[in-house]
Amino acid sequence: MIPITKPFLPPQEEYQHYLNGIWKRQWLTNMGPLSSDLEMKLKAHLKLKHLLFVTNGTIALQMAIKALELKDEIITTPFSFVATTSSIVWEGCQPVFVDIDQKTLNIDASKIEAAITEKTTAILATHVYGNPCDVLAIEKIAKKHNLKVIYDGAHAFGVELGGKSIFEYGDISICSLHATKLYHSIEGGIIVTKDPTLLKRLAYIRNFGFSGTESFAELGINGKNSEYHAAMGLANIPFIKAIHDKRKDLTNLYSLKLKGLKARIPLWHIAATKNYAYFPLVFESEALMLRCMKGLAAKEIFTRRYFYPSLANTLPYLESQDFDITDDIAKKVLCLPLYYDLTREEVELISRLLLRIQNN
Repeated sequence: MIPITKPFLPPQEEYQHYLNGIWKRQWLTNMGPLSSDLEMKLKAHLKLKHLLFVTNGTIALQMAIKALELKDEIITTPFSFVATTSSIVWEGCQPVFVDIDQKTLNIDASKIEAAITEKTTAILATHVYGNPCDVLAIEKIAKKHNLKVIYDGAHAFGVELGGKSIFEYGDISICSLHATKLYHSIEGGIIVTKDPTLLKRLAYIRNFGFSGTESFAELGINGKNSEYHAAMGLANIPFIKAIHDKRKDLTNLYSLKLKGLKARIPLWHIAATKNYAYFPLVFESEALMLRCMKGLAAKEIFTRRYFYPSLANTLPYLESQDFDITDDIAKKVLCLPLYYDLTREEVELISRLLLRIQNN
């Protein structure tokens, strides 16, 4: 059996080393020394001045909306994980969808201005599969219309654009450190801003709004994470390069072996580095995609329709809308297995099967 993904686990003794310290200190949560150390090490690795380690990527999105005091309408993409949209609704705002670019699968920046109204307060865009949005165009639009910008970079760990972290763009960027991600802390997320005043506010929000043992500065939530999750994050940091290199090798092999497949790989931002978080394919037709998906499943090789269906016509708490490109892409996209333990032989097997299914 070949799953769609499998979490990377460091040597057990590496994790146990951190657990031994937790047992000695008996400091389990509330931003203990491991959580603080993880923040410092991630800042160094990602070349960032500021970041906060939080419960997960969804909480990070909700904190971002709250910290920026957003209201009314937020322009966003219908092609993303549900948390991108649900966070907007959860915080009492209205998502306004804009169709995606057919080649990159990111929000189409050229269509954003047409969706702006007097109620628009922000743009929340997703770097789909880690592929950077047109951040320069979005920044220009945001400045022109006095809008805030949040980037959902759940998939974008380690990606750089123009020689700096993709998380440096926008007013706030977030990333998921969930177990399925290429780098993880079991459950977790990070929230990034260049604004020290905004960072301070986010830190208050993360910890119930406390500004002291008996005082409060903000309306807050429990957005903290535990020492056990931080321990996994710390244990995984030394393996980031090895994970990246293995995923790159497997991605290149897929690309080589699948040249005859009637499917395309989304166009990556020309000025950005790649992190090889996913291997998505957009098939020529939904029928072919379904045939390939079912054919692989019959051999116990599991894929994922990521993202399907479109958020614009799926969620029961929103009025259904149709978007030509998003609806078409969502029906035809399929992610193939990609993870550290996947072997080159398994990639070759998957590739052979796909070509055989297509041609039969």
